[in-house]
Amino acid sequence: MNYKSDTEAIEAFVVKYNQLTTEIAKVIVGQEDTIKNVLISVFSKGHCLLVGVPGLAKTLLVNTIADALGLSFNRIQFTPDLMPSDIIGSEILDEQRNFKFIKGPLFSNIVLADEINRTPPKTQAALLEAMQERQITTAGKRYPLDNPFFVLATQNPIEQEGTYPLPEAQLDRFMFNVWLDYPSFKEELQVVKLTTTNTKVELNKILSAQEIVFFQDLIRKMPVADNVIEYAVKLVNKTRLNSEFSAEVTKKYLQWGAGPRASQYLIIGAKCHAAINGKFSPDIEDVKAIVTPILRHRIVRNYKSEAEGVSVEDIIKQLL
Repeated sequence: MNYKSDTEAIEAFVVKYNQLTTEIAKVIVGQEDTIKNVLISVFSKGHCLLVGVPGLAKTLLVNTIADALGLSFNRIQFTPDLMPSDIIGSEILDEQRNFKFIKGPLFSNIVLADEINRTPPKTQAALLEAMQERQITTAGKRYPLDNPFFVLATQNPIEQEGTYPLPEAQLDRFMFNVWLDYPSFKEELQVVKLTTTNTKVELNKILSAQEIVFFQDLIRKMPVADNVIEYAVKLVNKTRLNSEFSAEVTKKYLQWGAGPRASQYLIIGAKCHAAINGKFSPDIEDVKAIVTPILRHRIVRNYKSEAEGVSVEDIIKQLL
């Protein structure tokens, strides 16, 4: 990555980002916002939770992104009987009667945790340790995970029977909570045309693991004006009931506000949003562009908002 300056590197990043979205569009019809948010979380070293009904191509989306990024990819189907050792790996006795660690599916660049709310808290906790620490501990030994390492978890919002909903503290580990919607009529026509023939799409690998790590570091280095940081922190403070900046809508409809992670993610996400648009420093508009998927799972509504049918999105709009 021999760029003469950070300015030149950002320009190269914009080109790579556009090539990536073009490549992904060969397989995924529509979903531009979802793809953008997933890629922002990849380049921000964050993790992403995708919520949507079955059949909206959540798994295909993750698979396609892994292909275009040239990264190793594992899918773990979460079930009620899944144990932590099933995802992190376990020690076995080899022929010489020595213990040998066999790595589990978490040792991969991109991990798709399919239906994360179908598995008991013990296994969810093992995944969340890996997300936070980027390492796993087993039998008293630490094993670092691959770099880059990125978890995309999916959740089905309809069936809540026999599920173990993620507690707020665990949801907080995800940078983005992205809601997938049904495709439009035109998009669905295109999906059906694409998927009911025997044509196979070959994807080009746009970025290597080293380039991704380089661009992740580049985005972290971006300068941010103090007024943008103040705007982001004030916005998060508005969601808290006991803050000096508490908003009216907060006092009326919220039970719980967002923690400091929200402020951190707003700034890192705004840097990445600025970079993909060819800007060398984020402004307030970049913060506004990513605020919904970052705050969506970090604020808890009270019974009054549920009774009046006020959604989380409505509350975020009023806060802005």
